[in-house]
Amino acid sequence: MGLVYADIELINSGDMEMARRYMIGEEDVNRMNVNILVDTGAYNICINESIQEQLDLPFIEKRKAQLANRATNRDHIEEYNVVGPIVLKFKNRRTVCNAMVLQGDSEPLLGAIPLEDMDVLVHPARQELIVNPDHPYYAQMKLKGIRG
Repeated sequence: MGLVYADIELINSGDMEMARRYMIGEEDVNRMNVNILVDTGAYNICINESIQEQLDLPFIEKRKAQLANRATNRDHIEEYNVVGPIVLKFKNRRTVCNAMVLQGDSEPLLGAIPLEDMDVLVHPARQELIVNPDHPYYAQMKLKGIRG
């Protein structure tokens, strides 16, 4: 299977809240469309510094993460800024999450947690991201309760 990319709208969640409260106009909400690499081996969404700057996403914390470095074929643990919250929209799905910021203009990645939350799937034959055909009109999640 080759690489799978998806067109995702990214929106500054804080701006959306300010627009909802009429503190700023809808036209002032920072948003952008990104063609992002769908990476089911990654956990979260990773954006680059350019996207973070354009969306004006605030810093939340620093976190360490392990990346697979293809050049040396070794795993590296580095510290990254976490920013957000950020709204992700794909077709009739949306989720809100924080994003790790990769250096410079690194390729952004869409990981497993936001994919699961939006209830979307990678279609291997078509090499594209699709809405789960079992739930075409709404996202559905599995919840497991504790029974006493």
